[in-house]
Amino acid sequence: MNFSVAICVYKKDNPLYFKEALDSVVEQSLKPTQVVLVVDGFIDDELKKVIDDFDNICLKLAVEFDVIYLKKNKGHGEARKISIENAKYDYVALMDADDISRYDRFEKQIDIFKKDAEVSIVGGLIMEIEHDTKKEISIRYVPSADKEIKEYLKTRCPFNQMSVMFKKVDVIKVGNYISFYHNEDYYLWIRMYLEGFSFYNLSEILVDVRINEEFFNRRGGFKYFLSEAKIQKIMYKNSIISFARFVFNVSVRFILQVVLTDGIRGYIFKKLFRKRV
Repeated sequence: MNFSVAICVYKKDNPLYFKEALDSVVEQSLKPTQVVLVVDGFIDDELKKVIDDFDNICLKLAVEFDVIYLKKNKGHGEARKISIENAKYDYVALMDADDISRYDRFEKQIDIFKKDAEVSIVGGLIMEIEHDTKKEISIRYVPSADKEIKEYLKTRCPFNQMSVMFKKVDVIKVGNYISFYHNEDYYLWIRMYLEGFSFYNLSEILVDVRINEEFFNRRGGFKYFLSEAKIQKIMYKNSIISFARFVFNVSVRFILQVVLTDGIRGYIFKKLFRKRV
């Protein structure tokens, strides 16, 4: 079964981490047919060298490698959209520029699609690791079955974005990625929910994800809160959640993202929303 891997990179990405991410994509038990990379604006020579070296690796492995250079930085949502539009195959796996896919990630995901033709998205668990040492820190769990995923969606984002593989046609049907400050993925899953598509998460770790203190700090601030509140409003207007759930969800987010300090917010995320290892 042919499939594409879609990746985006921009000037602030670390060349070493980027190389590790790309290597993990082709050092798989089941290699992709195509890797599509969107370069989101200007990048330096170090990142360009990683891309050139990877091009040679893909030639040796007979993996198609297509690079799209954007003259100006368009941001996460638009870059994702362009990468998916340029994916040639029916199944597309997402990958971030500093994470590491585990050896059999793609094989496990393709196996699910082969077993269940109704499934539109297959995600999985992630292991959060320290940037440089790669020390394992915590696991972000998400529910596995379609019904539980859709219930979880009413409270929190139900997929680990960097772990997903999906049917391109289904994502395109709902409008593909749309820019939505830090919530492009959540907004996409909501639109797919409304179309009645079937979801699945493997109860296994598929990707090692680099994090630091800023990872949790970014989940705060008034602008972030407004984006989250807008997501909740969309779910309420589309009858995904009740008014009571809407008020509860927005209130919790206001406290976490606006009232609390970065340090306290980070502590709560680590203690309540992650399983430490």
